[in-house]
Amino acid sequence: MAQATVSKFFDSYAGDFNAIYGTKNTMLNRLLNKYLRASMRIRFEKVLESCDPIQGKSVIDIGSGPGHFSISLARSGADHVLGIDFAESMNNLAKHHAEQAGVADRCRFDFGDFLLYEIPEQFDYAIVMGFMDYIADPSTVIRKVLSATRGKAMFSFPSAGGFLAWQRKLRYRKRCELYMYTAAQLEELFSQAGDHTVKIERIARDFLVTVTIKGSST
Repeated sequence: MAQATVSKFFDSYAGDFNAIYGTKNTMLNRLLNKYLRASMRIRFEKVLESCDPIQGKSVIDIGSGPGHFSISLARSGADHVLGIDFAESMNNLAKHHAEQAGVADRCRFDFGDFLLYEIPEQFDYAIVMGFMDYIADPSTVIRKVLSATRGKAMFSFPSAGGFLAWQRKLRYRKRCELYMYTAAQLEELFSQAGDHTVKIERIARDFLVTVTIKGSST
């Protein structure tokens, strides 16, 4: 489906998506966090761990959603963070959260299509979480992300196969197109990414792919 369809879906989904990262200690949240949100929690922890050192560094957050990664990294010491999302309501949430967290001076959230967006500089870290799920041409996105990164880029990809993949495809079939991957497909995809170090990890229902740019000190 066209990007407009995905954008429209996430505009309507912004409130619910934001609640996924909620920390209210209810029985429902505990069950959801354990069985359905494990990938989101693990990749959040791993990304923050991988963005080390973060003090004084720059970050681009592609598909930044309500801003949880961007804001956490800014609070941890990132000098400046640029978030890009094609759902305007997500950007509005992110700006509101940055204000609440006291990091609005270091976080900028722009509404737009990443592939059409003019990247102003190279960044120390690039984060692409929950974004590749909806991309029909992943190679083009990967090339642009790596060209905008001088340190390390981290991508998440939903895993094909298994009950959770089937359940997710069923839920999304009338919402927007969803793309899932095997480890072999990711190995082939990133074999075209240039002479960089690529690490592919399976985390619950997702894959986390970390690309360290050749010559990087991160």
